[in-house]
Amino acid sequence: MKKIVTIIVGLVLLGVVFWFGVVYSNNRNHKQIPTVAMVTDGGGVEDDSFNAATWKGLVEWGKEHHIAKGSDGYTYAQSLSDADFFPNMDKLVKKGYNTIIATGYRLTDAIKKASQKYPDTNFVMIDTVVKRPNVASVQFRDNEAAFLAGVAAAKTSKSKQVGFIGGTDSPVMAVFYKGFVQGVHTVDPNIRINKKYVGTFSQPRIGQSLAAAMYDNGVDVIYTVAGGSGEGAFTAAKAVRKNLGRTVWVIGVDQDQSELGKYDGGNVTLASTIKRVDVAVKDMANKAMTKKFPGGKTTYYDLSDRGVDIVNTSLPKSTWKLIQSYKQQIIAGQIKVAGRQS
Repeated sequence: MKKIVTIIVGLVLLGVVFWFGVVYSNNRNHKQIPTVAMVTDGGGVEDDSFNAATWKGLVEWGKEHHIAKGSDGYTYAQSLSDADFFPNMDKLVKKGYNTIIATGYRLTDAIKKASQKYPDTNFVMIDTVVKRPNVASVQFRDNEAAFLAGVAAAKTSKSKQVGFIGGTDSPVMAVFYKGFVQGVHTVDPNIRINKKYVGTFSQPRIGQSLAAAMYDNGVDVIYTVAGGSGEGAFTAAKAVRKNLGRTVWVIGVDQDQSELGKYDGGNVTLASTIKRVDVAVKDMANKAMTKKFPGGKTTYYDLSDRGVDIVNTSLPKSTWKLIQSYKQQIIAGQIKVAGRQS
């Protein structure tokens, strides 16, 4: 009898040891699940522009790997102002997210501070370069796509006046502007370019006011590079079409913004330059997952790998064909576009 009891006790202890081993293994594997979080730049994940593209990439990455939104997968932190950038990063790292994505150059100072405080956490800096061993910088040759937008604007304008509305007066906006100007003047050096900055990426009413003033002054095509603020340009263009009967256009940015241009009588969207932030986000998340995170390095995306591009909404075939010709010349290195080159 004593022998049987000893055997039973031994089996029970063996079972307990086995159970703890499974739990430990599961917990260990659980902790190895990659977790990724993005911090917005002030615009929301539904801004139909930069933040939305970043979030789209994160959601697609989650679906591809059967990883859910939440503390064990991916999420985002909404920033209402610049003062929220570092606290949001700090909060996400403390919650256990091991890769943090900074959406846009405005988060540069915050990511420098956070990457220094948390050297074992991966950080992704989109649209500018931060030289830290645990920061992977992502750059897009937006000037190349902006050049094509300039060609589209110049070929479409009847008034020989086009506009550029940027979010803020910054080096990143300068990259877009330089490419746009070069594209416009490659087609017609006599076209005038009206440039304005909103001062923020989340005020569509200001964007609308600036666009309306441009249209009033004779501009008939506006390239808006202003995130959520740029939505106001579409509103202004629709108003001019409906109330004044003038044919004016908007060229969108970051994503295909055709939907923003729709109204009962047609569409004010001429084309959109796109920045495949979603592709870059998935790429970085996958590299973090496979322990190949490119910390300390800068990855560039351009026309050659469709990291940037232009999509057509209302351009005629002849103009679209010309744009494709210029696109191939840029890819082949026959045209050097002003702005970002390194």
